[in-house]
Amino acid sequence: MKHENRRIIIVLATLCICFVVLIGFMSYFQVFEAEAVKSNSYNKRLWINEEKILRGSIMDRNGTILAYSQENDGVMQRFYKYGNLYSHIIGYSHRAYGKSGLELSYNNYLLDLSESSTIEELKNIVAPSTIGNNLELTIDHGTQEKARTLLQGKKGAIVAMNPITGEIYAMVSLPDFNVNSLSEDWSVISENTNSSLLNRATQGLYPPGSAFKVITASAILDTPNIDTNYVCQGITKIDGYNFSDYNNIAHGELDLSQALIESCNTYFTEKSLEISVDNLRSTAELFMFNKNIPFDLPVNTSVFPKGNIGDTELAASGIGQGKVLATPLNMAMTASAISNNGEVMKPILVKSVVSNNGKVIKTNRREVLSTAVDSLDANTIKEMMVGVVQSGTGRNASIKNVKVAGKTGTAENASGKSHAWFIGFAPADDPRIVVSVILEEEGSTGGASAAPIARDLIIYGLNNINF
Repeated sequence: MKHENRRIIIVLATLCICFVVLIGFMSYFQVFEAEAVKSNSYNKRLWINEEKILRGSIMDRNGTILAYSQENDGVMQRFYKYGNLYSHIIGYSHRAYGKSGLELSYNNYLLDLSESSTIEELKNIVAPSTIGNNLELTIDHGTQEKARTLLQGKKGAIVAMNPITGEIYAMVSLPDFNVNSLSEDWSVISENTNSSLLNRATQGLYPPGSAFKVITASAILDTPNIDTNYVCQGITKIDGYNFSDYNNIAHGELDLSQALIESCNTYFTEKSLEISVDNLRSTAELFMFNKNIPFDLPVNTSVFPKGNIGDTELAASGIGQGKVLATPLNMAMTASAISNNGEVMKPILVKSVVSNNGKVIKTNRREVLSTAVDSLDANTIKEMMVGVVQSGTGRNASIKNVKVAGKTGTAENASGKSHAWFIGFAPADDPRIVVSVILEEEGSTGGASAAPIARDLIIYGLNNINF
């Protein structure tokens, strides 16, 4: 009898444990995983809902319709007016291939299923919405078209933004793809060795090269008792490794301003050792390196090496090489901070979500993420960047009657062909537009190839964007 009772107790205990584990798993699923499953682009329930809802429209800052839906014979059809142009911003919504871009990140808003409470879930089942919400973007359609035209035939990305508000005016990544022929082209698109599905503007990680010297200059200005003078001999040896200037040119006696204008590598490698790795890293992190950047699309985290690193690695980091990696968006934010008294602004792509009857449901407002450098130092670096364009490596970005501030970058990479960078803003005394340009494996200097693209986009933006 005792043996039988013992068996019953064991069985009951086992059932209780299983029951507790099941409750724990279900609770964990409901609390931590439910939203991820619900928003997964392959969730069949979402597609069942979508077949009954007219998906909201997406428009630029001026009301130009970029994507919309229509009902034809009871079937909801999605239309993208500009083919390739917004393939990495708006993305696509396709039953066979899922969702990407804003179609994914704002899917619930576009379907008017934004609430996830139990009450809202029941309401969606009993009385589902039939018309979704619309997205009003910060994008300026004309500037977006101009940016893609300027980048045509190259690999890379362009970001144009407002330095004061963080609003994105243009974001282009090439190669791209035509969202209207996704079914026909999917095998080519998905197998493309040039990664046409990759949004290089937000997810491409590149050594920033000399464009990073803006951050190193900020760290120098923030380092007490550092001697900002230097005699450049065109080459310097650090821990057995030779660092050289472009074409081994010896610049002679330099201060910080002249070093940035001439983009003197040996100056910034030597000064990085005086700054120390901790101070250079902390400055980079104020510019959002090693930090998650909140945005309407997924953003890869820019990298400054962590932990203790040797002098050679530290010197390379000071000129944006070694293990330092940055997204074009982060470099646009870096230039924005210098133009905006040191404040790093949260980038904004979706200005607002508006219901079909005109009610504003969500608004993304101006937000300061960090004060990377004090206003005095920011203005000092701004004047240095003006010098870069007026008399230094960025002369190809100069605009008649407009004071442009900028910094070029020519970044070495494993492929053998260098990346070409330019970051800058204008007008320097009253900044209204910031541009970041990366030409992947261009094999030329940032001043020669990226600066003219930035110049032309700045000219277009100043003349056409309704600021």
